[in-house]
Amino acid sequence: MKRLALALMVAASLAACTTTSPDVIQRGDAQRLSTVQDGTVISIRPVTVDGTQSGVGGVSGAVVGGVAGSNIGGPRSSAIGGVIGAVAGAVVGNAIERGVTKEDAYEIIVQLRNGDRRAIVQAKGSETLNPGDPVIIVTSGGKARVTKAPAVQP
Repeated sequence: MKRLALALMVAASLAACTTTSPDVIQRGDAQRLSTVQDGTVISIRPVTVDGTQSGVGGVSGAVVGGVAGSNIGGPRSSAIGGVIGAVAGAVVGNAIERGVTKEDAYEIIVQLRNGDRRAIVQAKGSETLNPGDPVIIVTSGGKARVTKAPAVQP
């Protein structure tokens, strides 16, 4: 049972490596030229980014469940226990991965200076954004994030 818990924790921690936080920059985006647009927050609302199901949790759960189930009874019942344990472990591992990778986020509607509007969903970051705030949208590699606009000195 300890092995099952350990394997599921490892799977969940590996799956949790992805985030939509504006405070976390992916390694591939470092030292990449980004486009910056000025705008104003029109609205912001809380949303939930659904958790991932990469298969890591399911596979880990199946392996651990299969090993745990195969240790039950004699040769015949251990095979049946292994199959049942693998299926149950996969279901539990998948559910854990999905729950651990779910994020609280915001959908931010920004009006650009030219009048166009953009909607961006990102996880809660260290900054608090409110309607009317001047912001910048930083776009790099097809991904965008919204941050408060830096103060401009005349």
